[in-house]
Amino acid sequence: MGFTDTKELKSIVYETLDHSITDWIDGKMVTIITDESAKDLYLAYSLLSHKINPDKLLEVENLENVKLSKYLRVQNTSILQLARIYLLSKVLKENSGYFQSKVANLIQVADTAELETFLKFLILLPNPENYKQAAVEALRTNIATVFDAISAYNPYPSAYFNDQQWNQMYLKAAFMQRDLSRILDIDKRANADLARIISDYAHERWAASRDVDPLFWRPVGGFLDDGLLKDMERLLQSDDLVENRVGALCCFKSGASKAKALLYEYPDLQEAVAQGKISWMNLN
Repeated sequence: MGFTDTKELKSIVYETLDHSITDWIDGKMVTIITDESAKDLYLAYSLLSHKINPDKLLEVENLENVKLSKYLRVQNTSILQLARIYLLSKVLKENSGYFQSKVANLIQVADTAELETFLKFLILLPNPENYKQAAVEALRTNIATVFDAISAYNPYPSAYFNDQQWNQMYLKAAFMQRDLSRILDIDKRANADLARIISDYAHERWAASRDVDPLFWRPVGGFLDDGLLKDMERLLQSDDLVENRVGALCCFKSGASKAKALLYEYPDLQEAVAQGKISWMNLN
């Protein structure tokens, strides 16, 4: 993804930490790499929390790498988190053949905070695609912070998940009532199967007299078949203004003539969407 390289991570971490800590990291790194020791890798990854204040956030304003700076900022990255990712990146660079499977296995041996770090910053590891199975496995969790680590503001799923995996993540985010606005590239990863799943899910919610998160509809605009058009009619006819706006946004995005004709019946909404006064960022 071109976010960074190991040298850049090292520069950021080592400029932030005291020499006593960086000397400790260097010493552990030598042992891990020389002895090809997964045990020492896991131990060092964990013990960093005893060396670095876990609550101290990284200062990212002055980084030359704008893309990396933006990502670290949106993730509220701590110094501890970046030090851990540097440790993993370094051993992978030195001996990926041995350590790749060991790093992927972190999902089995890490505690919650350690796992969150691993998932949040997978995109910064060398050859991040090698850890897709670990990322997909993380979707099974019912721990909100762990699920958010892989799904929220994280470019990894969009870059490496197939449609089935992406759809699984999106649907579970709705089930867990997570903030869907924090999922990246929703429009880019929209697909016909997901649109059908969204409609089926909405019908189940409606049948139980339960609400549907308005943002949940965002991926369906490009796939408005006759069934989904009926869903749009319901949204546009709703007494809820937010649902009206959702229906208008979906119809406006659609290239289907029936969707355009439906939206034409609501000229005020059509005009507001066309002028950008209504968007997925300002539904309320």
